[in-house]
Amino acid sequence: MNKRIIINFIGKIILIEVILMILPLLVSLIYGDGDTKGFLYTMIPAGIIGFLLMKVKQKQGRMSSRDGYFIVAAAWIIISLIGAMPLYLNGGFPTYWNALFEIVSGFPTYWNALFEIVSGFTTTGASVLAKPEELGHGVLFWRSFTHWIGGMGVLVFVLMVMPMENDNSMHLVRAEVPGPTAGKLVPRMRTTSMILYGIYTVMTLLLIILLICFGMPLFDSFCMAFGTAGTGGFAVSSAGVAGYGSLAIEIILGIFMLLFGINFSVYHLIMLRKFKEAFCMEEVKVYLSIVLLSTLAIMFNIAKMAGGLGHALRQSFFQVASIITTTGFATVDFELWPEFSKHILVLLMIVGACAGSTGGGMKISRVIILAKSFVAEIRQIINPKEIITVRLNDAAVDKKTLDSTRIYVAAYMILLCLFTLVISLDGQDFTTNFTAVISCFNNIGPGLAGVGPMANFSVYSDWAQVILSAAMLTGRLEIFPMLLLFARSAHDR
Repeated sequence: MNKRIIINFIGKIILIEVILMILPLLVSLIYGDGDTKGFLYTMIPAGIIGFLLMKVKQKQGRMSSRDGYFIVAAAWIIISLIGAMPLYLNGGFPTYWNALFEIVSGFPTYWNALFEIVSGFTTTGASVLAKPEELGHGVLFWRSFTHWIGGMGVLVFVLMVMPMENDNSMHLVRAEVPGPTAGKLVPRMRTTSMILYGIYTVMTLLLIILLICFGMPLFDSFCMAFGTAGTGGFAVSSAGVAGYGSLAIEIILGIFMLLFGINFSVYHLIMLRKFKEAFCMEEVKVYLSIVLLSTLAIMFNIAKMAGGLGHALRQSFFQVASIITTTGFATVDFELWPEFSKHILVLLMIVGACAGSTGGGMKISRVIILAKSFVAEIRQIINPKEIITVRLNDAAVDKKTLDSTRIYVAAYMILLCLFTLVISLDGQDFTTNFTAVISCFNNIGPGLAGVGPMANFSVYSDWAQVILSAAMLTGRLEIFPMLLLFARSAHDR
């Protein structure tokens, strides 16, 4: 590995995180809730460390594929470790330090704060807090802002603000961008990053404006928009979206969750006025079809208990949009829904949104490839001499993508079982453990039973929360970057 490139890039990432903390620091100063010191005590030492690491001179040479994967995995772990400090220092200094630094208690342990911020950066939205409204505005803003940062990708943001050789940058994008393949919208990767964040920013600002126009407070509008854009799901109060009691707000959030769950290449094609290519994308058609069918199925299933088809449609549409995009907002306690509806939601948790979106899960494109591979395999058995190809968007899927998809799904199932087995040692029931792991691994937020939409993850001990944090990071980075951290050796591609 090129250790100098890795150290230098990690230093840049730390500095960018410190710069991003200026925004919640300003919010903290404006509201004067007393959480300013937590940011300052984090930003000053982190800034010094980042500056020193960035000064390490890079050796001449290209970044290998392994270097790229290692940087991505290490970067997400480091920004989480640092990002948790404002939450912990705002409410987690050891008791004998509290009087010295005059910091009010909030998160009992650093591991609670780490779980919360990993959930933020990975856009999971799982929380250990029963009443988030008790936190200061600065910490609440940072907590939601991490959704927005992590939604499009931390390294994609870094590539936008810091120039880098295209060959090197592509290794980082392959490791971070979700989906079976990672490509460029334009030849230069930095320009691609700027286009993606440009679209992302405009859509977020539009959402903020709409929320304000329909009566949501300014601060809440920013935080809820960050959670929706990043498909994260942190709310600013325990009442969540239901606390606003507004059908208009639910419709706006539901529509925008679905929009952020669409592959951003579609929006770029629309910008280029390539409407036919944009609207004919197979993955998007399947995605919207799943949303429609799931909404109708749940609507009819819960109609009686919801008080009519109108109320059932309102509840089913919002929850389907929230779960398939892995946002995790909730307007009702779907733990009380019939088993059929809950099973649909669990399946949506696994499937997830489109590749190249801010959503999590297995991704629609992989499900399509797997389904077509299954059919192709059967046809090949029936007609051994026939040459059969799997096609997506009228283009043949290459063997490398087919193999990587199958390997990913196999690794996905193995890790899902292992994570569930390990946290079962914490004493929770199977439904709680299984859906907690699905929720964290697919970056969703709520699960069922003990971690349902009206509960939280404080039911788990500190060590179990660390395991679930690892599940969130592994799922967000699509498994292999995290596994490569522990690989003893690997050949560069």
